[in-house]
Amino acid sequence: MSDKKKSVLITGAAGGIGRAIVQVFNHAGYRVVATDVLEKPADLVCASYINLDLFQYAEDEEYANRMNINIRSKLNGKLDVLINNAAVQILGKTDSLTRQDWRTTVDVNILAPFFLIQSMISELEDAKGNIINIGSIHAHLTKRNFVAYSTSKAALAGMTRALAIDLAGRVRVNAIEPAAIETEMLLSGLSKNPNQYEKLNSFHPIGRIGKAEEVASAALWIASNSCSFMHGESIRIDGGISSRLHDPDE
Repeated sequence: MSDKKKSVLITGAAGGIGRAIVQVFNHAGYRVVATDVLEKPADLVCASYINLDLFQYAEDEEYANRMNINIRSKLNGKLDVLINNAAVQILGKTDSLTRQDWRTTVDVNILAPFFLIQSMISELEDAKGNIINIGSIHAHLTKRNFVAYSTSKAALAGMTRALAIDLAGRVRVNAIEPAAIETEMLLSGLSKNPNQYEKLNSFHPIGRIGKAEEVASAALWIASNSCSFMHGESIRIDGGISSRLHDPDE
């Protein structure tokens, strides 16, 4: 008997945003196949969990082929939504970024999502499914030390638009571009400086940073039939920060 549940494949499922996406799609009745380079968190609930190293996936075709077989075995031949959430954020100044920094950034943030899409396109097309790329506000607005990361996220936005044209009529492709999101990693980085947390909140015109559940809920909405005319878009979830101009005296 076939599984009538819709299915979703989510990368980067062990992180803050990824965990929220898993939870929201689980709650909506999806069969969730989750992947991450990290071991499965004890409290993460999903149908299947696969340890997947996206750097190796992009670099090593033999490894990628083995992982594709593994993924398909967990999907049971059915895939409605692919969410490319996993990413690395390697910070560094222009004069300090290494070739390995760039290889890792490009492989994980751009090439692995593309090759995963390419590998799963038949299943997605059969389902008239969705691809959702989790980008970043850094595709458009950035700051010092984010050269590699912001470049990769700008490329992901461009790839989203290009795929929407190339896959027209086969699969819907969209992206979500969050600003600062309240995750364990972000809070840990600010734990020694509470004032910095309040400052970060105040930078966003809405008065706070975002929550991972808000990104996850947006992904669920984009994947739904209610959003079936959205294609090739990069939606900013940024608390209004992309509309704000900071004068030098602020």
